[in-house]
Amino acid sequence: MVSSNVGVLISFAVYLVFMMSIGWIFYKRTKNLSDYILGGRGLNTWVTSMSAQASDMSGWLLLGLPGAAYLAGMEAAWIAIGLAVGTYLNWKFVAKRLRKYTEIAGDSITLPDYFENRFRDDSRVLRIVSALFILIFFLIYTSSGFVAGAKLFSTVFNFSYQVALLIGALVIIIYTFLGGFMAVSWTDFFQGLIMFFAVLVVPAAAIIRGGGLNATGSAIKDINPELLDMFSKIDGSPIPIIVVISSLAWGLGYFGQPHILARFMAIRSADNIKKARWIAMVWVVISLTCAVVVGIVGRAYLNATPLAAGTEETVFMVMVNATAPPFIAGILLAAILAAVMSTADSQLLVTSSAISEDFYKVLFRKKASQKELVWVSRLAVIGVAIIAYVIGLDPDSSVLRLVAYAWAGFGATFGPLVILSLTWKRMTRNGALGGIIAGGVTVIAWKQLSGGIFDLYEIVPGFILSVSAIVVVSLLDKKPAKEIGDEFDSVSAA
Repeated sequence: MVSSNVGVLISFAVYLVFMMSIGWIFYKRTKNLSDYILGGRGLNTWVTSMSAQASDMSGWLLLGLPGAAYLAGMEAAWIAIGLAVGTYLNWKFVAKRLRKYTEIAGDSITLPDYFENRFRDDSRVLRIVSALFILIFFLIYTSSGFVAGAKLFSTVFNFSYQVALLIGALVIIIYTFLGGFMAVSWTDFFQGLIMFFAVLVVPAAAIIRGGGLNATGSAIKDINPELLDMFSKIDGSPIPIIVVISSLAWGLGYFGQPHILARFMAIRSADNIKKARWIAMVWVVISLTCAVVVGIVGRAYLNATPLAAGTEETVFMVMVNATAPPFIAGILLAAILAAVMSTADSQLLVTSSAISEDFYKVLFRKKASQKELVWVSRLAVIGVAIIAYVIGLDPDSSVLRLVAYAWAGFGATFGPLVILSLTWKRMTRNGALGGIIAGGVTVIAWKQLSGGIFDLYEIVPGFILSVSAIVVVSLLDKKPAKEIGDEFDSVSAA
């Protein structure tokens, strides 16, 4: 086992010390809440693009997606296609305008802050309802990161699941607590590089050891030729259209993910968006392709000792153990921790910002100082992490299942709202509120049902009903005030 090898432990220790050091550096530089939550809008192009995608992909890139491909073969590629298309559309049509609009609309530093300023909602209802849904879905999402970390530590070092869960949670808490947004973004940049390296090297090493592309392809066909067919299930039957739609619909989720949208808001200049988009797209397309390849090649490489039922999400880790020398294995396995940390830290930060900026400041301490709000955010990181830890205590938790639920929640709750608030001048405050509630409640309710049409991924009905609610309520509502329309036009002219 890798767990007995000192080389792996040394690699992990060096990596963790490096991440903690970044947290300490930015702890010393954090002066106010804007620094802690949005880095003072000072991200450069490379850090923006890499941190956005690293925080996007999370542990499921190296656990959930390879596990799905290990089980279902090329059927898993439909999810990857949906995500790649969604990534491009988000960067192309949302990023630049959101960067401009959030600065013009009262220098908004969180999504609820932007919604309130965009629609001049003096009642604060829109902000509070938005923050509430952020809290609900990020608790689930953050828990998925802790679960992925627990699976890593328990598989590699033979720790019990509960001990592994605690270790992973503590590491993430410490540097998020200390450094805030800039620490999270810079660690995500380095973690994105590590993830990219790992997802390229592991399948390549397995293919070389398996005798090359032709030999590996033949081995996969000998196991089941349907593993290489995007249009059929592994039993040879056609993939149902509802499965294809559900998989592609993952791409809809991008428009409503607060931790990704925060990177757009924080880039130094809107003019840097185009370059950042292409860096992000290269990373995403290659990483998603290789993640699917890991799972499929893993079926052939591990055919002599196949993974036990329920452990499919460990295929990347097992292949690292089988193909890499100890010290390199430690670096490659650290990529999983990087994937986990790069998302969980971002989620913790956005959730804590919702608590400090959208609950504490609005409901309890309207005149709270910047220093006080920073410390409330830091304490919120700990509180949210504890709840996410409790949610993740079940060792049978699936990373992909938890991520899918939270992804759908954010995509349906905020995606239509973000898109239409940036592009539709006639949209109103009540329309925005209706969209949030319709999308969020639909996802939660749909998730509890199954069979027939309810097997459709919950983001699809949630997104459709959210768009419908926004449009219908806005058209029935009175037109927005002139100052709101003028501000909308000024963003286009900026």
